[in-house]
Amino acid sequence: MLRLILVALFLVLFLVLGIPVLAVEWVLSKFRPYAADLSQLRMVQWAFKVILFLSGVKLTVIGEELVPKDEAVLYIGNHKSFFDVLITYARCPRLTGYVSKESMKKVPLLSIWMKRLHCLFLNRDDIKEGLKTILAGIENIKNGISMCIFPEGTRNTTDELMLPFKEGSFKMAEKTGCAIVPMAITNSAEIFENHLPRIKSTHVILQYGAPIYPKELDKETRKKIGAHCQNIIREMLEKNAEEVH
Repeated sequence: MLRLILVALFLVLFLVLGIPVLAVEWVLSKFRPYAADLSQLRMVQWAFKVILFLSGVKLTVIGEELVPKDEAVLYIGNHKSFFDVLITYARCPRLTGYVSKESMKKVPLLSIWMKRLHCLFLNRDDIKEGLKTILAGIENIKNGISMCIFPEGTRNTTDELMLPFKEGSFKMAEKTGCAIVPMAITNSAEIFENHLPRIKSTHVILQYGAPIYPKELDKETRKKIGAHCQNIIREMLEKNAEEVH
């Protein structure tokens, strides 16, 4: 339980002490918006790295050199744990917004940080509102801001390796032509979800696949791009499963 207490205390302190920081960053954003965005990104990445350290996460990263550093991309990955966001966001080389469930809007302070970091909130029950979120993500990518979405649509709490990927999740890449970067996150549920409320020191593997450019795919593959990307992630997960035990 000690790790859970330390993580909770750090998170509360970061959010509370971050209030004046948010105010300063808001002023800075009026004069130097990119500098403010980058500053906020690095602060949150630092906080996530501290949480991972306090949680005892032993992270192995494979294929990070494949991630394009000079262009906005769409990250997609499997989703078994709350820690998936911390693990992946801590390593983003450039401005990146995540697509989150709409209920996160109601979390005090955290939602403010998320908005500042270009995160978007998806209403899964309203098709019209969901489309607006995707369009906002398209605009972010056009403006040089990478996006990340977990195409299963929710955290996978089943025994299945993955839930089916939702094809609509890939519209941001299809409409902009940006690269899709597959991410396979192995064993992250062992950090917390598999033995609530304990946080357990865990070996996690994060593997990046080669970037996929939709326009370079043949017509049939483009029609089922979600299934295509899921198969790539599945292969990485199956390959890495034995390495974490």
